[in-house]
Amino acid sequence: MARLKVGVLISGRGSNLQALLDAASDSAFPAEIVLVLSNVPGAAGLERAQNAGVPTATINHRDFQGRQSFDRAVTTALEAAGVEFVCLAGFMRLVTQEFVEHWHNRMINIHPALLPLFPGLDTHQRALDEGCKLHGCTVHFVRHEMDSGPIVGQAAVPVLPGDSENSLAQRVLLAEHRLYPECLRLIASGAATITGDILTLPATPPETLLISNP
Repeated sequence: MARLKVGVLISGRGSNLQALLDAASDSAFPAEIVLVLSNVPGAAGLERAQNAGVPTATINHRDFQGRQSFDRAVTTALEAAGVEFVCLAGFMRLVTQEFVEHWHNRMINIHPALLPLFPGLDTHQRALDEGCKLHGCTVHFVRHEMDSGPIVGQAAVPVLPGDSENSLAQRVLLAEHRLYPECLRLIASGAATITGDILTLPATPPETLLISNP
């Protein structure tokens, strides 16, 4: 079976990108990363991709008059590389409805909270402020509304006494690194399928999709 050709969009250090690169380095993994694209010149994640032998591209959003023209340029670059499926991994741009519709059910994102709790920014501090006992991360299909869409998987971590925003963020990040490749594997292998907004998962999801306690 041909491996799913994936493009990863990043804006920064690319730690979740690295988790995907590591997973895809195994020829048995059902997806291969064929392009890593950043909107930020010199983003650290680009070097990670280059070290893995994966082609990279930079499209600086500041070079465009608006979101629509930028998003169209991104789509052109992705399709020129043969990308069939898109992973957002720390891509700090709100994409247009046109972009979301073009990649409908072919684009996922990872968010550092247990959606629908805490969409948007500052998720770790908000979890601490609310006194949450569990926090975590979510992989979901992308819809136009921010941090919405059918959920592929979630990983939860405990909020420990004395946690700071930083210590909690680090614990969640470790869970992200386990969750994202597993969710991509489920989709690329056909074990998880989506029609419209209806997502079908295996009857017994892997433990990684339920809870993680790194």
